[in-house]
Amino acid sequence: MELHNLKPAKGSVKKDIRKGRGEGSKKGGTATRGHKGAKSRSGYSRTPGFEGGQMPLYRRVPKFGFTNINRVEYQAVNLDTLQKLIDDKKIKDVVTFDDFVALGLVGKRELVKILGRGEIKSPVTVYAHKFSKTAQEAIEAAGGKVELL
Repeated sequence: MELHNLKPAKGSVKKDIRKGRGEGSKKGGTATRGHKGAKSRSGYSRTPGFEGGQMPLYRRVPKFGFTNINRVEYQAVNLDTLQKLIDDKKIKDVVTFDDFVALGLVGKRELVKILGRGEIKSPVTVYAHKFSKTAQEAIEAAGGKVELL
């Protein structure tokens, strides 16, 4: 083995063809961009949603109604769900937001609202961001407490 015999390992060197660098490169002339048109020119960048001059989908679809940008969304947890968790001994006498997250009922960045579907029999203290009137009355009737976060 001598210096003039050394070669890199097979597949380790990848030689790209330099586009648009003369006819000898086989990619000269138009540099694979074709003839004329916006795509052949330098500085071309297509806007998102462009469909070749056809009316784009986002402008064809009708829009109506009103979207309130200040809307606050709550994840609903019903009383029957709370009672089931108490029956399964997953929660005891106090339910905090961290318990809701740990049980997978809400995400850690979401807000919780307790709703009044079903009934609750056990006295329990519930910490949540919001309560419906019926849920609050039912929890307090069962001997529990309602705490707003």
